[in-house]
Amino acid sequence: MIADNSEKFPSFIYGTAWKRDATAELVNTAVSSGFSGIDTANQPRHYQEHLVGEALLKLASEGIDREELFIQSKFTPADGHDHRIPYDPSADLSTQVKQSFEGSLKNLRTDYLDSYLLHGPYSQPGLGNEDWEVWSAIEDLYKSGKARFIGISNVNIVQLQLLTKKARIKPMVVQNRCFASRGWDRAVRVFCRDNHIVYEGFSLLTANSFVLQNPGVQKIARELGRSPEQVVFRFSMQAGMIPLTGTRSEGHMKEDMLVRDFKLDSNDLNLIENLTCI
Repeated sequence: MIADNSEKFPSFIYGTAWKRDATAELVNTAVSSGFSGIDTANQPRHYQEHLVGEALLKLASEGIDREELFIQSKFTPADGHDHRIPYDPSADLSTQVKQSFEGSLKNLRTDYLDSYLLHGPYSQPGLGNEDWEVWSAIEDLYKSGKARFIGISNVNIVQLQLLTKKARIKPMVVQNRCFASRGWDRAVRVFCRDNHIVYEGFSLLTANSFVLQNPGVQKIARELGRSPEQVVFRFSMQAGMIPLTGTRSEGHMKEDMLVRDFKLDSNDLNLIENLTCI
């Protein structure tokens, strides 16, 4: 279930939400542990994007070029911010997107982003005028070459189908929270697979603590000599996702990198795919 563009993406992405003053140090640790993909947002309420930029500057001084890294950021609608809105909320939406994007480039000390996402739609359950206006501005960023991939986060299947059908430039990336109890976002995952959209999954561990405690998952982990967390991340990769992790532990970062070194068989995959409770 891997989309056509997936070979241009890292196999694992480090998420920087809620890291506060530790952001720069954790990004450096993640990269030294083997991560090349970094996810952030120009949303001071939850992300310290400028500290990601400080980390990138330090990494560059150590010989790790910008081109070796995959940097993804997001435009967050005004209602997703606290008082620290990084653009003029009274401006038209297209201007808000441009201001937020330019702020991200400045924060991250780069002249392009590998991936740029709408943090979440304005409307539910479909898409409204605001969504289309913002998406048009994001399309313009893609056409400018400053955003190499564009996509959307926190999106439902109806919204994704509408956007894919009607947008001038189709979404190339989806980033969603994955609940095992809801089929690991199966409808959206399948749609992404069938429409060559890269699917990124987050909260794979924090939203699914019962999976880690499941006797079947623990048995798989024991037989493979792995942790239940590694088994879940490996499942996500084989199910067509690029997983995100936000761990603060260097040990866990290194363990995360090892999930690329083993595979689950079809029985293991089916068991995890169909878990709905402990």
